[in-house]
Amino acid sequence: MAEFDTVRSAGIGARSATIDAGLRAHMNKVYSTMSIGMLITFAAAWAISNLAVTSDPSQAAGMVREGTYLTDLGYAIYASPLKWVIMFAPLAFIFFGFGAAMNRLSAAGVQLAFFAFAALMGLSISSIFLIYTGYSVIQVFLITAIAFAGLSLWGYTTKKDISGWGSFLIMGVIGILVASIVNIFLGSGIMQLAISVLGVLIFAGLTAYDTQNIKNVYIQHAQHGDQEWLAKAAISGALNLYLDFINMFMFLLQLMGNRE
Repeated sequence: MAEFDTVRSAGIGARSATIDAGLRAHMNKVYSTMSIGMLITFAAAWAISNLAVTSDPSQAAGMVREGTYLTDLGYAIYASPLKWVIMFAPLAFIFFGFGAAMNRLSAAGVQLAFFAFAALMGLSISSIFLIYTGYSVIQVFLITAIAFAGLSLWGYTTKKDISGWGSFLIMGVIGILVASIVNIFLGSGIMQLAISVLGVLIFAGLTAYDTQNIKNVYIQHAQHGDQEWLAKAAISGALNLYLDFINMFMFLLQLMGNRE
């Protein structure tokens, strides 16, 4: 009997060690995919913002500020009705595109779709390089990165079950989305301040929640050994954390950014 218990304990320990090693690899995949997506987004945003402006008044289709003018491309992106399509395209992709990609494409295809989405997001937020100073963008990005790392680490290591946060946080996201759309037409500075503060708090909570959820999903499914499914789950987790980071960054930029 003692020998059986020893063998059983050894088997449990081996499975636990395998899951721990697999979980580390899974989380590395999540964070590396997310990081590449972030690089694509900011590289695309910076490149597009540079293509959209000129210092030559003869090529101007509109003025950003004294000495800086919109090109025809810049006018189409930021001043024509096309701006609404660009603004809401990432949202449409999340609601209608990514779920279909997860079901129909291979893990490699889903990853490619995520990187394409990251580039689209770069187009959507490229105006930050025209509205805010470069120093301000870098400063807020670093603040966001530090906050994100701390929140994600806490979500990964805490023994507290925070799964109950999910429904409240998602309701909060829907609330600030609706409020943001309404405020596009109202243009209220006080309302925008409230939205930005709530947005930072909500996506801070989602960072910890999503990290713990990614960890729990892996532990629950690792024993089935479906590597294709786990690879897609890593990309889905990367997308969730990417959205948490981007939204927290954008709301912090609205609160702390210095405008040109």
